[in-house]
Amino acid sequence: MNEGNFRDKENPNVLTFTIDRNNHIKALVPNEQAPVNPASAHFHDAKDLDRLAKRWPGPRLVEIWNAMPGQKPVTKFTDRKVAVSRIWAAAQSLAPEPSQRGLRLVPRKARLRKPAGEARKPVPARRSGKTGRVLELLQRPGGATLPQLVAATRWQSHSVRGFLSGTLKKKMGLKIESTKEAGGIRSYSIKA
Repeated sequence: MNEGNFRDKENPNVLTFTIDRNNHIKALVPNEQAPVNPASAHFHDAKDLDRLAKRWPGPRLVEIWNAMPGQKPVTKFTDRKVAVSRIWAAAQSLAPEPSQRGLRLVPRKARLRKPAGEARKPVPARRSGKTGRVLELLQRPGGATLPQLVAATRWQSHSVRGFLSGTLKKKMGLKIESTKEAGGIRSYSIKA
């Protein structure tokens, strides 16, 4: 089962994966001196994995997939190519942290958060489209009722309330005042 020397001599930073007889895949850190286990196969990329998988029966591919942590178990794959591509993609998550290996094969999405102390700058108000219509209604004397805002935007009432709270108050920094009229109907207006 061993495919010979599994270290890439031309590029020693290439990540190597091993798969044992129990169908467990492990990612090795580049330049790691892993014990050579004659009962495990080694692969560097999807092509290597595909070459290995051609000799395996279909049920073994299912067992490999089901042994991978965090994956939803399956009973079969549509074909060998799908199985290999899904196993390869899942194996990428087994790679050690970048600090341990110095090379990242799969880029991770950076979190786009602002530091806690940094205040948001208000977004300028758009005067066209539905945003403009809502702003015009809210600037009238007495403001606008929820049914009026729903009719002007053709949104559902919960969407209008979310727009008032999220877009106008939080993003644009406007002060929205809510009052309940005698009939129980709520009206909204922009505070001056």
